[in-house]
Amino acid sequence: VYGIRVAVYLSCTLIYVFFLLLQLCGVLILALAIWLRVSKSDQEIFCFEDSGMHPYIAVNILIAVGSIIMILGFLGCCGAMKESRCMLLTFFICLLLILLLQVAAGILGVTYRSEYEQVLNETLHKNVELLRGTDDKAKSFQKSLIDFQKEFKCCGLVDGASDWGQNFQPNSESCECSAPSDSQCTQYEGKSVYQEACITRIKELLKKNLLVIIGLAFGIAFIEILGLVFSMVLFCQIGNK
Repeated sequence: VYGIRVAVYLSCTLIYVFFLLLQLCGVLILALAIWLRVSKSDQEIFCFEDSGMHPYIAVNILIAVGSIIMILGFLGCCGAMKESRCMLLTFFICLLLILLLQVAAGILGVTYRSEYEQVLNETLHKNVELLRGTDDKAKSFQKSLIDFQKEFKCCGLVDGASDWGQNFQPNSESCECSAPSDSQCTQYEGKSVYQEACITRIKELLKKNLLVIIGLAFGIAFIEILGLVFSMVLFCQIGNK
């Protein structure tokens, strides 16, 4: 009996440490997701107003998942410390539901990937009209693209500098090349500007963020599976004791 109690105590300690790490992972996931959400990527450029979609939905989901994992890690810690089967079972069920939701979200993401790309292309082509507009909404969008052009060294949204229309000259500074002889530059209305349109940079940025999200998703899934195994092992050990 004494040996069983020692084994249970050691298992509880090990699993308690794991739950602390799980809680820390939740904090890290939450911090990284918030960083992606507020990073300088000019979110207004990516808004899909007509479709009701937003490219930061996945990041918002990560924020929710990180918060929930952080709370569940605390619940698992309490369950391990108090040897509460009720808390451990609640932890197991909640974590299993999150894992199933992640799998479902991943399947939906793969299934509708082509539609997302189509919506992105349609949105960017339609937003070219905002570069030629003069109302407050257009000026707000133009300011966002100007900042994006300066950071990523591109010009225009889809077809280059011509996307700006009559608004090119007042906003040409962000398009101008620092080295006119560079092969990436071209001449437009007497100015040396970046030849590449920002649509390429936008897609590259979204793919880069997507890779980060996919990596996080796999890491989270692995941690969650370990959490499911450890919580059930501890649940059974407490029952046997």
